[in-house]
Amino acid sequence: MLRISPFSSDDREDLLALALRAWEPVLPLTEEAVSPFVYRAFYPNGWRVRQYADLAAVLDEEPGNVDVGFLNSRVAGWVCTRTHPEDSMGEVYVLAVEPDLQRRGVGRALLDHSIERSRAAGMSMVMVETGDDPGHEPARRAYEADGFERWPVARYFKDLSNE
Repeated sequence: MLRISPFSSDDREDLLALALRAWEPVLPLTEEAVSPFVYRAFYPNGWRVRQYADLAAVLDEEPGNVDVGFLNSRVAGWVCTRTHPEDSMGEVYVLAVEPDLQRRGVGRALLDHSIERSRAAGMSMVMVETGDDPGHEPARRAYEADGFERWPVARYFKDLSNE
């Protein structure tokens, strides 16, 4: 049975390591799907360095928004939920599940927890973003299966170093 608890700084390094393992099969496919200049701009020192720094900032700057899923005493995954009262919107900002526990209901439980957190905060909708590349396809399927509707967005980049 999955137990979901508020974040404790004692779990910080475990959560960061888990997230890097979770995205190990995903972000290399992102690299193949985008222009090299874009990928290099976002990940000049590699995706692991950037992801670690970004996620460490989430844990350090908004620990009250983070919840951790445990199977027995093992960290199984985590979720960061932000609220945007100006839009009456909750946001599933980070959702990471230990790779060998994926497709076993951990992500679903954390997603449901995030949705309930948003509802309890008085939000009228919840948003989650993910990539449109092949590596993020399982995430898109999961969100759509849970009733999330896709918002059509186009994001374009232009390389200025060649002008």
